[in-house]
Amino acid sequence: MHTPRLPLLTVFGLGHLRPAPGTWGSMPPVVLAGLMIAAGLGPLEQPFIYMGVLIAVMVIFSAACIAQGDIAEATYGKKDHGNIVADETAGQCITLMLVPAAGLASPLLAAFSLVLCFLSFRAMDIVKPWPGDSLQKLPAGWGVLIDDLLAGFYAGLIVQACALLVLA
Repeated sequence: MHTPRLPLLTVFGLGHLRPAPGTWGSMPPVVLAGLMIAAGLGPLEQPFIYMGVLIAVMVIFSAACIAQGDIAEATYGKKDHGNIVADETAGQCITLMLVPAAGLASPLLAAFSLVLCFLSFRAMDIVKPWPGDSLQKLPAGWGVLIDDLLAGFYAGLIVQACALLVLA
């Protein structure tokens, strides 16, 4: 079966990787955030650049979900097929924007915080706490995307709570 190319929805092919394509789709923003922090462009040193880049990534991949959701559903015969991982990329950006400044005070804390952002997002994306599961019923790309944006927000709250517990 020939399927049309959906590079943004599959995050340039990461959605085709197995196992756990959603995990692969969640990685690019974490790597990007880590590289920005290592280059001195993190939220402590250059908050407008850090946030601007993550917002741009989130908007681009969110727009892809919304604009191509119908095409993806028709192509894969399913609303949120595993190959579609742009929603994970967008949702992970929210968690990374909510990382607390105290969690980036040293390279070790920054690495720990990035791993925590990644793991907490994956957990929230899999568990889909209320109302995430019901949001998947929204039409086309909206149903693919919104639950992951909410998962990103919930994961950000987890990261914030962990920072309060660890750094208190």
